[in-house]
This record gives sequence, C-alpha cells and structure tokens, in this order.
Amino acid sequence: MSTTLPFAHGGPPIAAQMRREPADFRVDEILGFEPSGSGEHAFVHIEKTGANTEWVARQIARTLGLAPVAVGFSGLKDRHAVTRQAFTVHLGTKPEPDWNALDIPGVRVLDVTRHARKLKRGAHRGNRFVIVLRDARGERERVDAVLDAIRAQGVPNYFGEQRFGHDDGNLAMARQLFAGQRLPREKHGIALSAARSELFNAVLAQRVAQGHWNRALDGEVFMLAGTHSVFGPESFSDELAQRIKDFDIHPTGPMWGRGELRSAGAVRAIEEAAIDAQRDLAQGLEKAGLEQQRRSLRLMARDLEASWDGDDLALSFALESGAFATVVVREICATS
Repeated sequence: MSTTLPFAHGGPPIAAQMRREPADFRVDEILGFEPSGSGEHAFVHIEKTGANTEWVARQIARTLGLAPVAVGFSGLKDRHAVTRQAFTVHLGTKPEPDWNALDIPGVRVLDVTRHARKLKRGAHRGNRFVIVLRDARGERERVDAVLDAIRAQGVPNYFGEQRFGHDDGNLAMARQLFAGQRLPREKHGIALSAARSELFNAVLAQRVAQGHWNRALDGEVFMLAGTHSVFGPESFSDELAQRIKDFDIHPTGPMWGRGELRSAGAVRAIEEAAIDAQRDLAQGLEKAGLEQQRRSLRLMARDLEASWDGDDLALSFALESGAFATVVVREICATS
C-alpha cells in the first residue's frame, strides 16, 4: 500500500501513537443475526487479545481434538487488538466441552449457545471500533472540522495496510507468483488479494486526487449501500444525484479480473489509465482466473464519535464488513 495515497479532507491535523497496547484498539463484531439456539454447532462468542483469528481457530480445533475444518468464523480481526467475535465449532454428537476450561493464551469465552450451521467468511454485517490515539500533537483545533467532513462525506474506501503485509510483502509475493515462481498454496489467496487491492487503490487514488471519489462521473457504475449489488452505467439524473447525497448508492471502482470493465466514458478512462500503470498485476489476476467485480469508492463511518482525555483522543465508529478502520483514522491522525 502506497503511503502517498491522497487524503480526502485536507490531510490529518494531528499525529499520535496507535496500538500502544492491545486495549487501545478494540473491535466488536456486528453479526446482524442471532444464533439459532439449536443444531450441531457450538456458537462461541470469544474475546481475544494479541492473537489473530486463524490462529485462534486452529487452537480451538487442536484443544478439542477436532479437524481445523470443524471451526468456522466470519471475519479476520486485528491481531494487535482486543477483539470480540463469534466462532462455530462442529461438535455433532460429541458431548459439550467445558468451555471455561478452554486454555488458549489470550482467549476468553464470553458466551456459548448452539447454531444450525457453520459460520462462513463474510457472514457478519460489520464491526464496531473503539480506538485510542495516544499523545496527540498538532492542530487539535482542526480535528472537529475533519470529523464533521467525515460524517458528511465519508472517507475513501481504500484497502488498508494490513492487506499488503509488512513493507508490502504480500504485493511482492504477488509479483513473484505472476513471474512464475511457486508459492505455498496458503499464500496464493493472500498474494492475489494484495494485487487486486493495489489496483483498486490506484484507481481510487486518482478519483480522490481529482476530487470526485464521492460523486458521479459520466459512465459511473453504482453500488447499493449495504449490499454488493451494482447497476449502471446509465444516464445521470437528479434522482441519482439525490441518492448519492443520501448515501443510498455509491460510485464504484474495479476489483480486477477477466472480462470487460463495466464502466464507460470518463470513469472507464480513469480506470484503464490506472490499471495500465501496473499491467503486470492486471495480467496476473486475469491469468489466475479472477472475474471482474466492483467495490464502493466511498466508506461511511457510522456513529462516529470522538472524545479527549488530556492528550489522548478516543474514536468510536462502526464500519461495514470488508472495510478498514485505519483508512478512517488516517484522515484524522498520522499514526506511529
């Protein structure tokens, strides 16, 4: 991920330290549904500290003597954080384990019920974040104005730095893969995702730099808010303009793969130019068999609140699934 991605609201007014300790970055999964209360799966609500989701899932399986495939979860959560999320454990006819005796470092079982099916990736609606930024310095008087701008306009829906790995290592893996080098099977998806995210960010960066990331251009493809449903391009109208203003629909950019771009006109020209600058990644994704998809250019931080405690700033907000809290924070604060 480029550190030079343009900002939407004038650049961060302050600098501060983020994640000084895990409790400074809290994540609560928003499922959007209740467990069924019966079935062959234990529905386990867990709080984890300093542990990544896949590792916790493997540890649950190992501790209970189950195959890794028996444990499901909806979303990958930050490792350097305190996060609360649900796991399902397929027990079948096995007796109920003593969940209070589950001895996994950094893991605490909050609640257990039953559910009819395994949790699948992306099943949750979103996540709520509480993030404490320590020892803030800079233009504190401008923070409220940036917060108001975010509430009114959202932020660019960039993929965050986590997607690209330390020093963009995941992107380097993608280029190795596309050059014909062999990678372990478990690294393929990570590499492809990083390449796709890089191209999307490149398109979005152009839209932000030109000042139209949150409004429609000729040839726009739109996404219905809260869904992955897209429509267009179609003739722009006052009705579409109002729906954008009301956050009912959002402009989109390409998640690269095989097939024709759906956009047209000015939007297509911007997208093709950004993709051509990294044609090796685009061709690699096409050869890997991925299909063209779209992603919203605009991200809304719902219920955004901020409070000061001395020089520490606490932010709280909710995001839809697949979005990155760090792209909200970066508009407010340069972090270390």
